[in-house]
Amino acid sequence: MQDAESANPVCGDQFARLFMDKAGLQIFQNFKAEKKANAGNVARARIIDDHLRKEVAANPGLLVVTVGAGFDSRPYRLKGGNWLELDEPQVIAYKNEKLPIAGCPNSLIRIAVDFSLDSLHEKLAPFSKYESVIFVVEGVLLYLDPPARQYLAEALRGAFPKHTLICDLMTRKFLNSYARSVQERISDIGASLTADDEPELLFKNKGYRVLQVTSIFRRAIELGLIKMPKQLLSIMRTLADGYSIYLFAA
Repeated sequence: MQDAESANPVCGDQFARLFMDKAGLQIFQNFKAEKKANAGNVARARIIDDHLRKEVAANPGLLVVTVGAGFDSRPYRLKGGNWLELDEPQVIAYKNEKLPIAGCPNSLIRIAVDFSLDSLHEKLAPFSKYESVIFVVEGVLLYLDPPARQYLAEALRGAFPKHTLICDLMTRKFLNSYARSVQERISDIGASLTADDEPELLFKNKGYRVLQVTSIFRRAIELGLIKMPKQLLSIMRTLADGYSIYLFAA
């Protein structure tokens, strides 16, 4: 929301304000001081925006499946593609109220999923006819414990043996150093974050191939979101590469 209302937006998500009600703004007050983390979130969204924009332009019939969609508005902002959003029932209900499907310029379906009870594989089964599929898992994996992460990877691979996946992965070292303050603030509101030493192994061990890795903080510096000499990142490897956007192929 702040990015969209700035003089030089990086993402320009004009729909973000729709979801920032009084309660949302109150929660955000606790995170306002996290300048680098907030800049990283904007850079993360921009990296994924740019990739999806390129993919749907090249293949307008692409199915984009966003798992844990939250308040993502890409189906409204990007041209082309068929979009499928999955999230908890409360999130889907709130999203339908604030940003109705009827106003979306692209094909969009939203499905409520109780991730603790429902089979993700069964929810995805009706869409198996699509030959070109890309999954987006953004800002989700950090909130899942190891068994839940394993289940998610297996469900995606089982539902669509061939697909691409774009997601953000953070190392344990990054989480326990540069993200410690954010981790504490998130803990204060009842959630927790977990990470692995080599988070990419979650998917590589399921047969995925790494196609591309983009450092979120390198991109944040390039976009002017963080003021830091690029040369400094060469000696701060944990900051430079500890939190990245991965593109995988199944």
